[in-house]
Amino acid sequence: MSAITIQQMADRVAGLMQDRLGIRGKDLPDKLRRGGRLLPRPVRAAAEELAGYAQKAQNPKLLVQIDPARVASCYDICLRHLSAQRAGSPLLRALVRIGTTVALGLLATAALVLLVQRLQGRI
Repeated sequence: MSAITIQQMADRVAGLMQDRLGIRGKDLPDKLRRGGRLLPRPVRAAAEELAGYAQKAQNPKLLVQIDPARVASCYDICLRHLSAQRAGSPLLRALVRIGTTVALGLLATAALVLLVQRLQGRI
């Protein structure tokens, strides 16, 4: 497996992280640092390992030490998870999150008002 292939795999995972999760950054290690917490632990570990392999592949002496099967496995784990994610607008996701927070707050407030009214004997 060549250094270019490994770098292309890392770039593909970085691109999917930007498209599917809205994580910005210049390369895979930067995106993992900024938004790796959005990934499940096994996927994050595989992505970090793939980023390490991409860095190692830049040195010809270290390239021969890389296990191509392990690189492919890490790439498949990341690709499987990120391909299953829906591509959506980060703005829309944020608005939905805010809307649900407001709705739950209003529901809790209404329940508290009804409870106080009930305890005072007005209902």
